[in-house]
Amino acid sequence: MAFDYKKEYKEFYMPKNKPSIVTVPSMNYIAVRVQGDPNQEDSEYKQSIGLLYGIAFTIKMSKKGDHQIDGYFDYVVPPLEGFWWQDDVSGIDYSRKKDFKGISVIRLPDFVTRADFDWAVEEATKKKKTDFSKVEFMTYEEGLCVQCIHIGSYDDEPATVQLMHEFMEQQGFKLDITDTRLHHEIYLSDARKVAPEKLKTVVRHPIARG
Repeated sequence: MAFDYKKEYKEFYMPKNKPSIVTVPSMNYIAVRVQGDPNQEDSEYKQSIGLLYGIAFTIKMSKKGDHQIDGYFDYVVPPLEGFWWQDDVSGIDYSRKKDFKGISVIRLPDFVTRADFDWAVEEATKKKKTDFSKVEFMTYEEGLCVQCIHIGSYDDEPATVQLMHEFMEQQGFKLDITDTRLHHEIYLSDARKVAPEKLKTVVRHPIARG
C-alpha cells in the first residue's frame, strides 16, 4: 500500500477542529512563487498548480523509467499547500487578495535529493513541452506553531484564526509571523469539486513563547 503522508503524519495534516500547538520539522518542497489574487482565472497561483503537479508526478512515476531514485518507496502525492503574506500586514488581510504574495508548494519525500529534483524538472520540461523554470527546490523548517482545521470558505478563515490566537495566548505563546515565518495553509479539499462551505483547510501560524 502506498505511503500516505496525511495518514502517517496526522499531527501535521489532519488536526482537530480546535486549535493545538505543534512543532513542525524541516521539510523539502517543490515550490513556485506567486503574487496577486489567487482566485483570478489566469492567476499566477492557478498556473503554479500545474507546474507543481507536473514535477510531483514526474518524481512519483520515476519508478517506471530509467532514473531510479535511491530509497524510493511508493507514496501518495501530498496535498497542495501555500505560504502567504502581504508586504505591509502582519498576517493576512482577506479583503486585499490582489496584494497577496505567496509560495505554492507540495511536500517532497525525504528520499528526493536536489539532483533528483533537477532531473525531474528537466524530464518534465522535455516530456510536457512546458516551461518549469519557475519551480524551486525549497527547504523550510516551521518550528513551533499553532494550527487548526478550518471547515468552510477561505474568506471565513479569520474566525478560525481568531480562535487560534486566543488559544495560543491562553497557553502562554505569542504570534511570531515574520519575513521568514509565514501564514500557512494546507488544502485538504479540491476547491474545484467541493462546495465552499465544505472545504477543509489546515491553517497554521508560527508562534513563540510569551
